[in-house]
Amino acid sequence: MAAIARWCVRHRLVVVLLWLLALGGTAAGAVAAGSAYSNDYDVPGTESGRAATLLQEGFHGLGGDSDTVVWHTDDGSVRAPGVEERMTAMLDRVAGLDGVATVAGPYGDEGTGRISADGRTAYAVVTFDEQADDIPPAQVQALVDTARAAAGEDVQVELGGTAIAQSEAPGGHLAEAVGVAVAAVVLFLAFGSFAASLLPIATALVSVGTAYAGIVLLGHVMTVADFAPMLGLLIGLGVGIDYALFIVTRHRQGLKRGLPVADAAREATATTGRAVVFAGATVCIALLGMLILRLSFLNGVAVAASLTVVLTVAASVTLLPALLSFIGMRALGRRERRRLAEHGPRPELPTGFAARWSAFVERHPKLLGALAAAAMALLALPTLSLHLGTSDQGNGPATSTTRQAYDLLADGFGPGVNGPLTVVATLDGADDKVAMDGLSGTLRTTPGVAEASPVVYNGSGDTAFLTVVPETSPQSKATSELVDRLREDVLPAAGQGTSLQTHVGGVTAGYDDFASIIVGKLPLFIGVVITLGCLLLLLAFRSIGIPLKAAAMNVAAVASAFGVVVAIFQWGWGSELIGLGRAGPIEPFLPVIMVSVLFGLSMDYQVFLVSRMYEEWLETGDNRRAVRVGLAETSRVINSAAVIMISVFLAFVLSGDRVVAMFGIGLATAVALDAFVLRTLLVPALMHMLGGANWWLPRWMDRLLPRISIEKPGCRETARAKIPVQRTGGDESLVRQGGGGESAS
Repeated sequence: MAAIARWCVRHRLVVVLLWLLALGGTAAGAVAAGSAYSNDYDVPGTESGRAATLLQEGFHGLGGDSDTVVWHTDDGSVRAPGVEERMTAMLDRVAGLDGVATVAGPYGDEGTGRISADGRTAYAVVTFDEQADDIPPAQVQALVDTARAAAGEDVQVELGGTAIAQSEAPGGHLAEAVGVAVAAVVLFLAFGSFAASLLPIATALVSVGTAYAGIVLLGHVMTVADFAPMLGLLIGLGVGIDYALFIVTRHRQGLKRGLPVADAAREATATTGRAVVFAGATVCIALLGMLILRLSFLNGVAVAASLTVVLTVAASVTLLPALLSFIGMRALGRRERRRLAEHGPRPELPTGFAARWSAFVERHPKLLGALAAAAMALLALPTLSLHLGTSDQGNGPATSTTRQAYDLLADGFGPGVNGPLTVVATLDGADDKVAMDGLSGTLRTTPGVAEASPVVYNGSGDTAFLTVVPETSPQSKATSELVDRLREDVLPAAGQGTSLQTHVGGVTAGYDDFASIIVGKLPLFIGVVITLGCLLLLLAFRSIGIPLKAAAMNVAAVASAFGVVVAIFQWGWGSELIGLGRAGPIEPFLPVIMVSVLFGLSMDYQVFLVSRMYEEWLETGDNRRAVRVGLAETSRVINSAAVIMISVFLAFVLSGDRVVAMFGIGLATAVALDAFVLRTLLVPALMHMLGGANWWLPRWMDRLLPRISIEKPGCRETARAKIPVQRTGGDESLVRQGGGGESAS
């Protein structure tokens, strides 16, 4: 690491130019190639997946995205001559728009069922030639403009559907700008130097910008969700600024000790840079753990987020040393430079609140540890009621046209019309057709079904489908129970004695299948992530207790963060107030992605805190001193880093995207609890109570494990001379002194 830093300092201009070239090159490639994101939740082998395949193969005209135009009148009826004439003319103009395949309106014989019972609400179905991800924004906007032009004082016109929702996605980068601005203020307050406060932001922006463009290109070679770039930005800005903050802090400490600029940059990279690389590796391992789920939708997210973290780490240990050498002594504030010139170099000892807090935790570990554990348990309670499902346009902001269209349809036709199910069947012979013809009547009498459409056959007569409208909303547990009942009881009974094979599909059924797959694999996924994280910490700190405590703390942080997410988004505590729509279920993929990210970010603070404790332990062999000094020297920078990361994450609530807001609030909560409760309170309290057992490792395991080092070079050699050896039962083993011993200071 020192060699890398030395080279980057000596060739600083080359390093900066190479990074700018990487940023410009990937950005140009992304602009030229364009985006190719996909939100394909279909899982091969599931029943909804088979239904979608059969429908696509048997009915080629149904492959495009279907959206709705809804109109409502408070006075009179939508059948009034003036309203019907105006809406029919509007639908004729819509049918002539580019990209529109068909328009099915409510007027005429084919429109039966598209006018509400009270006659005040009607809707038309507009089917595009392409799926929503492939429809040009201009075509969607043309539909919106044409439909809304028909609105008047007596008629309200709203639009719903996937393509319409994408057109409502907020543009610009307000969230990122707010997060970066807050980070800049915190950095300036922490450093007192304008130049030093800009470097972490510059490093993060270059690396995250390169990663963002790379994710756009990645979408052309694998399935990448449309929220993956925003998630990458969220993670990259948070960890990128934090990693650079830690290195700049160490660099400034070196300057205050009188080191030349080049030597200070090299030492900061050789010491804190090791922890940065290690922390970044833990984040990537946690993210790439999603690959074991073998879901293409999540594979792209995992690779995209990992790419962002890799580039932020690389920029922190290459670009940042080069920039530090450019600004020279301006990494210190004017007052600090003047004090250094007048009084010479002095060691920077932990003082103030950090030192007092560290001593306070040392004196009251049991009480403080119990209070911290109780607070985490209380926040985690809502997690017990976690309901996985898919939020839809009914969860959008009340002012959006998609939300208003959703509400108008639900009020006029029942909540189930917003999430119809599709029953698709393959037929082989006359008996199958007879059974299929009778299926509509059977379904209409099934509890939980509001309506079932007539059967539609394809040209060859070997595939048929019908639409089932549930009585309950797409997000309701009752709708999921209906899907199970249809699959397990109703449809098999209807096809008994025939070869009729039926499959229940549709958006709601697809989401249920996707959630079931994830829930089934979640224990394996969490186990793998915890095991790999513990193994890395075991190799780094040569201790069994440190990894086990880290795993427990990470689980606590994840559970508490999910508790807050459930309270806000599922229970609706303030979700409308902050512009995130009404309460609804938690996205099925959210637990997997958040567990990955949260485990990785939790490991970051664990590494930075415990690595300093370990460094002190290796030098003194005194556990109490190691914990006290480690907490006192790192708590201030960890808290500053946490404030920055929390600000960046919370700023993404301004994106207006419900899924991104879930990530932002969940990650911000986890970081806040991790930094201010776990790492500065519960972890040191437990380490004080465990004493020298924190650093215990069986001698046979110590011999077998490979050695990796994240502490200051030379610490292990110093430790061998300072930590005494005790013979037990004829075997020589290291007995770590400390715990109840006196401080070596």
